[in-house]
Amino acid sequence: MKWIENRMGQTPPADPKIVGRKEAGKARDFHRSIPSYAETPLAELSGLARTLGLGHIYVKDESYRFGINSFKGLGGAYAIGTYLAHRLGSDIRELPYETMISPEIRKQLGEITFVSTTDGNHGRGVAWTAQKLGQKCVIFMPKGSSPERLAHIRALGAEATITDLNYDDTIRMAAALAEKNGWVTVQDKDWEGYTDIPLWIMQGYAVMALECFEALEARKIKPTHVFLQAGVGSMAAAVTGLLADVYGADRPKVIIIESDQADCYYRTAAADDGSLHLVSGEMDTIMAGLACGEPTNLGWPILRDHTEGFISLEDPVTATGMRILAAPVPGDPRVISGESGAVGVGLCYHLMLDERYKDLRTALAMDADSAVLCFSTEGDTDRNNYRKIVWEGAWAKEAKEKKGKTIV
Repeated sequence: MKWIENRMGQTPPADPKIVGRKEAGKARDFHRSIPSYAETPLAELSGLARTLGLGHIYVKDESYRFGINSFKGLGGAYAIGTYLAHRLGSDIRELPYETMISPEIRKQLGEITFVSTTDGNHGRGVAWTAQKLGQKCVIFMPKGSSPERLAHIRALGAEATITDLNYDDTIRMAAALAEKNGWVTVQDKDWEGYTDIPLWIMQGYAVMALECFEALEARKIKPTHVFLQAGVGSMAAAVTGLLADVYGADRPKVIIIESDQADCYYRTAAADDGSLHLVSGEMDTIMAGLACGEPTNLGWPILRDHTEGFISLEDPVTATGMRILAAPVPGDPRVISGESGAVGVGLCYHLMLDERYKDLRTALAMDADSAVLCFSTEGDTDRNNYRKIVWEGAWAKEAKEKKGKTIV
C-alpha cells in the first residue's frame, strides 16, 4: 500500500451541496416511490473492531439494493428518472415512479434507448431502470469483463456486448454511437458538454450516504474515519460531499482508496501540479469496478477539498476483506462483499495489524476511539470469481505466480 496526504485543498473549498443533504433527500423521495426501494443494512462489526483495536466498524451492505446486488441502481434510477422528467418539461418531484410508468406518460415519451459503459454493476443498474420504465437499453463492457455480469445485464432485456477496449476507450466508443444513433448516454464520467446526467447519478449515489448518516445519528455515533473506494470517483465524491455538508468542519477523516493499477487520484495528489493525472492501458486488477483511469471532473473538487488523503493498494488487500466479511468474527453479521466492495475492510485489517503500516496508523489516529465507516458497494456480482477468492483461495496462488510477490 502507498499513502499520500492530501495537501491540495483550495480556499474557499468546493461547495459540497451539489450532493448534499437537500439533493440527496430529493433523490431519495424518487427512490422511495419505486416499490422495491428499501434502506440497505448498516452492519455493525463489533467483534472485528475489538480484534483490530478499533472502537467501531460499520459496513453499509449494498448487496440488498433493489435486488440487483450493488448500489449502482441508485444513480441509474435517479439519473434516468430526472432525464425523463426534464424531457417532459417537468420536475422529478412531480413524477414519482407510478406516474412515470403510466400509459399517458409512456405515450408522451415514446421509445428511448439508453446506452452506457460498465464493468457490470452500473450497466446492470441502467438496464434494470430501463426495463422498469419500459425503455430500451444498450450496454457495452470493457475487455476482460465477467461473462456472469454480462448475463445479468442481458437478463434484464438489454442488448449487451464485451468490447476489445479498456473501460475509458469503451466509454468514448459508446458515446460516439449514442450521438450517431440518437441514444441517451447514462455515464457517471463527465466531459465537456456532458455534465447533467453524471451529476444526477452522483446525487442518486448520495442517498446511500444519507441513509448512513441518519442511521448513525440515531445510534448517537459520529464516524471518525470513512474509507471510500474510487474508480471514476463519483460514488466517493457523492459520499464525501454529503458528509461535508452534514458535518461541516467537524467532518470525519475521509480516505480515498484505489487499485494500484488505476490510481489516478493518488497520482494526481502525488504530482500536486493542478492537473488530473490519468491512467491508461490494461489496468489488470480483480477490482473491476475500480478499473477506471480517467476521474470525474465534477466530483474532483469535492475530493480535492474534503478528503484526508489517498491510498493506492494491491489486490490482496480486497481479497482479505472479502474473506473477513464472508467468515466474520463470532457475533458479527456476515456480509457478502465482492472484489470492489470489500477493500475498505481489507484496508482496516492491514492498517491495524500489519506493523509495516504502524506510522500510517498513527498518522491517521486510528485507535480504540475510532469509529470507521466502510461501504460494501457490491455483493457477489460474479459468483464464480467470488467463490474462487473466498472459498478456494486459488486466486492468491495464481496472483503470486503471476507477480512473483507474497500474497497476504
